[in-house]
Amino acid sequence: MKKKIAVFTTGWCSEILSQFLTGMQHALEGEKADIFLFLCYPTHVDTHAVKKGEMNIYNLPDLHGFDGVFIFGSGLDFHDRVEDILARSREAGIPVIMQGATHEGVCYVGSDNYQATKAMCEHLCDVHGVRAITFFAGTTDSADSELRLKAVRDYLEEKGRSEDLKEVFYTRWENAAVTRHIKELCAEGRELPDAFICANDGLAMETCISLSNNGYEVPRDVLVCGYDFIDDSQVFDPSIASVDQCFTEMGSAGVKLWLDSLAGAEPGASQIISCQFMPGDSCGCSEVRNSDRMRRRKGREAFSVRAMTTYFNRKLNLIDSTILSCLTYEDFKRNLRRLLSENHDYEGDSFHILLEPNFGLSIYDPGIRLKTKGYSKQLEVIYSTEDGVPYRNDRFSTSELIPNYDCEGANHLYVFLPLHEADEAYGYIIFRDCMEKVENHFLHTYQSRMGLVFDKFRHALSLDLINKRLLDLMRRDPLTNVSNRMAYEDKEKYLQSKINSETVEPFAIAMFDVNNLKLINDSLGHDAGDDYLIRSCHLICNIFKHSPVFRVGGDEFIAVLSGGDFEEREELREDLNRHMSPYSAKLPLPSDYVSIACGISVYRPGEDMSVQDVVKRADEEMYRIKAEMKKTKQPGA
Repeated sequence: MKKKIAVFTTGWCSEILSQFLTGMQHALEGEKADIFLFLCYPTHVDTHAVKKGEMNIYNLPDLHGFDGVFIFGSGLDFHDRVEDILARSREAGIPVIMQGATHEGVCYVGSDNYQATKAMCEHLCDVHGVRAITFFAGTTDSADSELRLKAVRDYLEEKGRSEDLKEVFYTRWENAAVTRHIKELCAEGRELPDAFICANDGLAMETCISLSNNGYEVPRDVLVCGYDFIDDSQVFDPSIASVDQCFTEMGSAGVKLWLDSLAGAEPGASQIISCQFMPGDSCGCSEVRNSDRMRRRKGREAFSVRAMTTYFNRKLNLIDSTILSCLTYEDFKRNLRRLLSENHDYEGDSFHILLEPNFGLSIYDPGIRLKTKGYSKQLEVIYSTEDGVPYRNDRFSTSELIPNYDCEGANHLYVFLPLHEADEAYGYIIFRDCMEKVENHFLHTYQSRMGLVFDKFRHALSLDLINKRLLDLMRRDPLTNVSNRMAYEDKEKYLQSKINSETVEPFAIAMFDVNNLKLINDSLGHDAGDDYLIRSCHLICNIFKHSPVFRVGGDEFIAVLSGGDFEEREELREDLNRHMSPYSAKLPLPSDYVSIACGISVYRPGEDMSVQDVVKRADEEMYRIKAEMKKTKQPGA
């Protein structure tokens, strides 16, 4: 049976994460082990609810079923989440490998950021004469960022030049924060430093762009350095002077620590990977490395990337249109399954969408809330195929994590991504063996678009159902529970449209007037009058049971007769008359008294130009019959 390793991090550091995972996979080639990557994309500027919803994916696995945990701290600097994962790992009794931050008694793998940063400072000061530095930090919780800042401070202090660190600005890893800060700096006319040292390459590239937008060029006017030595920073113009942290080697070293822990090694061992400062165009060292070669390679790949992106966006648009066109939750499940069954080239033959069992129910009842911590014991299988084999059941035990999981086959990388709205969990999706999708942020795009369209569908259908219920209430007579005048007017418009287009089927209008309602109201009270109206309406509906009946006035009803009721209209009217009491205008009336005048008129093609023509004849006949009923009232009435 394969061992299972859980990896927890966020996806914002996608390139260095993919390098680390690649190193892990290389080191596991002689082992039987799968990597389960629990990935999400929270930011420090998100609301608390959104961050909670994203990082809820960390609550999914029961770590008792795993053989080890890796926490990739370069991407996960949410301290409370790290502490929770550590506590659960200790309770499960499994080894933990921390990357990017140290914890007492926990194995640690990292890079020598400290020495590499001092080498960077030495290069800037000795080779380029830098005397004023601004440090763009990440967050105060980031061990990597704080260690790099400490190295800058220590180097300058050792040289007796502590005052050369002019400013430390915490970006919270947001590029937009760099943009705002540089714009303010330039607008205020403040003097630029000689160099910006940025806590990662993304911040460094944004610094170059922001400086250029404000009239300054790198390295002509100011130098810029970063960290991580990612591909994008190498092909960027200017290529970013950076620190190569050797994440692939770090991943391999982490697996070695994990294997040693399983073999009984003492907890708390560490492995430090040497880093190397790599000068580049952004610090004025154009000849140090051949960035043009990397740019040419990226240019060669641009066509295939563009083609893949175009296909990917079309697929997402197709998913959007498929889901948003659904009118029921059953349509949603059926159509999405059909779409993915017919076309899952992007998702692959091992791909799963699992939803909370209350997701569908919450559409029809706004009072049903979804879980905000963890996931239900059973999830609904919307789509699931593993190695091309569909999962045949509608429900799935969440503790198993992956439908049809093979615990004996080849090693795989499984990526788990949350689906949610704010802090409400919708479910999760699983990709397999998708390293390139981790690196190029396609997973983030897929996850966010899928979550967004699920959310749109859920709210649109809920709102549609609410509107239909409100409309039904507006169109229904509260006393008799039949349709009201508003509903009849809509029906009349529909019939008129059929007349106008000469596509109308044979129909008749039946008009009903309930006799003696005023007498009962005045003598016995309105409650008795209401009972009389309800009794009369029930009789009409029971006789003309295949036709819509409308209450259009206090004591007036209309039925639109078609089909069998139309063909048998006279027989039905005779049946109605047999159930009626003799007309009487004198009290007391029997408790089951019902007296209704009914007139029926048939639509005459070519003669009647409107529904009102038919209604008018039915109304005239109804009043004629009412008058006849009064003439033939009970003796003595």
